[in-house]
Amino acid sequence: MLYFKNREQAGEILAKELFEKYRYEDCAVVALSDGGVIIGEKIAQALHCVLTMLLIEQVVIPGENINLGSVSQDGDFTTNSELSSGEAEYYEGEYHTVMDQQKQQAFQRINRLLGDGGLINKDMLRDRVIILVSDGLEGVEAIDAAVDFVKPIRTQRLVVATPLATVEIVDKLHVLADELHILDVKSNFLGVDHYYDINDVPSHEATVAKINQIILNWK
Repeated sequence: MLYFKNREQAGEILAKELFEKYRYEDCAVVALSDGGVIIGEKIAQALHCVLTMLLIEQVVIPGENINLGSVSQDGDFTTNSELSSGEAEYYEGEYHTVMDQQKQQAFQRINRLLGDGGLINKDMLRDRVIILVSDGLEGVEAIDAAVDFVKPIRTQRLVVATPLATVEIVDKLHVLADELHILDVKSNFLGVDHYYDINDVPSHEATVAKINQIILNWK
């Protein structure tokens, strides 16, 4: 069972793994979470490529704790793929008004964070190897939203890199991605933070500000 000192250490291990194959390729690292940014930084440094982040907000039915899906920063809604089509249809009908409100609020929260920036310019990803990075994949929401976001963009290859993932997620990723780099697959996942001795992830606002700064420097 793998445990990591912190996310920087996990990022360095993944960066070494990706370096041989991708050091001469045109890559873009897309982080799927705040912790993913820390790991993605190490990979982007090793590959001398751009690092950005996909902002995602979950849409949950209030009081029911049922995750319906997520809104990404272009305003698109991706239904939680763990729901059957019948379940998704039922919730859509039953909670239509609430869902519309939740989607709107999620998109507003994303826009407040983005300000005048905009973390991902789709041109930045076009014709590149896209490396989706997380600090641990326990649910499908981020991957579902990321795959939806990338789908209309012409890319060379879709790679997923993460220190940790559940067995279920890995099964799903084999269908969605061209290549996986996962250091440890767990059947009994105890939450992402559990596998890092030090959990010093900066606030969401600080992470978004940092990414905006990185992108300004790349432009």
